[in-house]
Amino acid sequence: MRQASHRIVVESGGRGLTEFTGAVAGWVAGQGVATGLLTVFCRHTSASLLIQENADPDVQRDLEAFFQQIAPEQPGRYRHDAEGPDDMPAHIRAALTQVQLSIPVEAGRLALGTWQGLYLFEHRRRPHRRELALHLIGE
Repeated sequence: MRQASHRIVVESGGRGLTEFTGAVAGWVAGQGVATGLLTVFCRHTSASLLIQENADPDVQRDLEAFFQQIAPEQPGRYRHDAEGPDDMPAHIRAALTQVQLSIPVEAGRLALGTWQGLYLFEHRRRPHRRELALHLIGE
């Protein structure tokens, strides 16, 4: 059994989804693992990870609109606002999504479906540099 780990940085443009499939797929392809499991972990509390459709950008816009409704920025609504009015809504959004993904590796490639991509879901308004930890195990 072989293991490998790596970290990548994803630059978000502010609130919304940023695809990073290519960076991860390229790293996995270079590891010499034919069959295994990749874990991707987001090291932040105001961003999360999604496997989502990568063909129609309306999916991303609709997801963001939905999360704006369930975790709105609203003055006086939250106690925690140490970093501004988007701080606590960002934590709520991250709690409702996921910070870790598990993706099977088959024939040395991510076993994603035709229209699936890996996304960082930035929950803060301003751009951030988000660090993701990758761990691959297999043979």
